[in-house]
Amino acid sequence: MITFYPGPSKVYPQVADYAREAVRSGVVSLNHRSAGFMDIVQETLRLLHEKLAIPVDYHIAFVSSATECWEIVAQSMTVTTSLHPHGGAFGKKWMDYAHRIRPMILPGEADVLCVVQNETSNGTQVRMETLAKFRREFTGLIAVDAVSSLGGLVFDWTLADVWFASVQKCLGLPAGLAVLIYSPNALKQAEIINDRQFYNSLLFIHENIAKYQTPFTPNGLGIYLLMRVLEQVPPIAEVDALIRQRAAEWYRFIAEETAWPLLIEQPELRSDTVIAVKGSEDAIRAVKTDAQKTGITLGNGYGNWKSTTFRIANFPAIEEWEIETLKAFLRTHGL
Repeated sequence: MITFYPGPSKVYPQVADYAREAVRSGVVSLNHRSAGFMDIVQETLRLLHEKLAIPVDYHIAFVSSATECWEIVAQSMTVTTSLHPHGGAFGKKWMDYAHRIRPMILPGEADVLCVVQNETSNGTQVRMETLAKFRREFTGLIAVDAVSSLGGLVFDWTLADVWFASVQKCLGLPAGLAVLIYSPNALKQAEIINDRQFYNSLLFIHENIAKYQTPFTPNGLGIYLLMRVLEQVPPIAEVDALIRQRAAEWYRFIAEETAWPLLIEQPELRSDTVIAVKGSEDAIRAVKTDAQKTGITLGNGYGNWKSTTFRIANFPAIEEWEIETLKAFLRTHGL
């Protein structure tokens, strides 16, 4: 089965070998306080800095999911409340969740700006130029949900204080692990708040990751697989160039060689990693069913667009022959 589902999405085929290797070598049985496991954590952190070009003074930690990162930002880094400009379902979910922890009373009191860089629900994205504008105009911390783009696109990390993503999209791995990246300023704010009530309080996490440990028994296999995948992938600048070239070709192809309309009409708002295509409920249902019969999984619509769109993941693990197979299918399966 070829999958273009935008998360969990296709894993790199080498992951099967890496998982087998982890079992046979005993990696999955390592105590998470052992020297062997701490070596794996240390090397994974080094590779994240190297391959994703993360600044040396930005810290990196491992948690269970991007949703957990929403909680960490609200609990450990937000003094009063947070602002959430959003244009899709996941941005709204983050806002609703954060405001249950730190309610919004007066917008002027917000000290954290929360931005979804790539809105998976409708195939839009916030580009670095917009983040730069936010950076100039907002005096507090900026936190970025980069779930559908981290590992696929180049970021200017200095434009935000917190970045996070789960690994099941552009990093080409099974779900169950997330990467949390935070600046010295984010850590300072966490120290001022001094939240130590929870197992995932940032200070508790930070004290442990400084020793290449986690405050809880981690997804050891996931961390090992991340390390192995990072060893194989090229630097992020090369990945970014490939993803942007593929995205441009996808948008050209859909507009010129199919009868399907794109959901997002403004090119400057379109995501490079998730392409959203719209149609009637009957047409969307039919194309997904026919695709499944031919061995192709298209992404379902989500939220307000659940019944009237399908989505195409444009992630690094997807191969050229799979893209060509889907294009051939779409040429003959129109509205």
